[in-house]
Amino acid sequence: MTSQLSHETVLIENLKAGESFEDRVFLVSQKDLRTTNNGSLYIHMGFVDKSGQVLGRIWQATQQMYNIIPEGGFIAMRGRVESYKGNLQVIGEAIRPLKRDDVDLSAFLPSTKHNVSEMWETVLSILRTVENKHLLALIKAFVSDEELVERFKRAPAAVTNHHAYIGGLLEHTCSLLGLATRIFGADGKAVSHFPNVSRDLVLVGLFLHDIGKTTELTYDTNFAYTSNGQLVGHITQAAIWIDRKAAEAGKASGEAFPADIKDLLTHIVLAHHGTYEFGSPRLPACPEALAIHYLDNLDAKINMAMTSIDDSRNDDSDWTQYVRPLESRMFKKDVMGVRGDS
Repeated sequence: MTSQLSHETVLIENLKAGESFEDRVFLVSQKDLRTTNNGSLYIHMGFVDKSGQVLGRIWQATQQMYNIIPEGGFIAMRGRVESYKGNLQVIGEAIRPLKRDDVDLSAFLPSTKHNVSEMWETVLSILRTVENKHLLALIKAFVSDEELVERFKRAPAAVTNHHAYIGGLLEHTCSLLGLATRIFGADGKAVSHFPNVSRDLVLVGLFLHDIGKTTELTYDTNFAYTSNGQLVGHITQAAIWIDRKAAEAGKASGEAFPADIKDLLTHIVLAHHGTYEFGSPRLPACPEALAIHYLDNLDAKINMAMTSIDDSRNDDSDWTQYVRPLESRMFKKDVMGVRGDS
């Protein structure tokens, strides 16, 4: 492909089966060099932009061709769009890498559909209903950290799977806090469905359970793990910050932060993935940790299901493509008419 061609950008949601293109920009989210049954090489890729994601392939590939594809970077490609088993895929015929400065980034990073300022204010308004003075002081230590708050508002909740878009961490946290108020009461005086479970610990645990993702993930041109994310991880990072911020809160108030409350809150963060298999160094060992694990899992799973439905471009089927984390395809048809235009 010649470098003189002027590359174009088309959102994934606007791809049409049967179309061909000459010099179109794609953001490569992942790549893999594979072998066909007859022994020839092909490149399997994932492309992503703010409207969705799509698989791509290059047949009769070479190691050299694979090497020039920047994972987490941009390529310009000549090729075509095909429909395979009801789902679109992009077939590349020629490629060249692109520099970040040559691309309009606004088309490629998916973002939350909700107002970030409004979500943050909702989070703060719910956290203000916490009654324990030590937990309130800890919240203040976190939300007074302006740099951390700015990252919190922008970070995705994951590289893939649930809430994997700019503002996704804030959206996920806001949703979880809203769920918690419906179960444990809108404030400390409201009736809780589980009155023997600490509402304060649940709310603060939900606020902090994924806060380490602000440094675990990078999201400048694509979503990937930072060195901190690879070496430390968001669970451990959050536990470290709780220890530090609790010390700050105690120093600011002149009263030591209670060790038992700090231990419980740290345990909640350490256990929120629920199993060793999914990265939790501890299993939930208190009612609040169980509540947070299952609320977190529910919100993530519903988001994955709805995203797969929204991103599905197979209008001829009532089913989405296979959603690996859910181990199923999702039934798309809105039988009860509850989704509106969403």
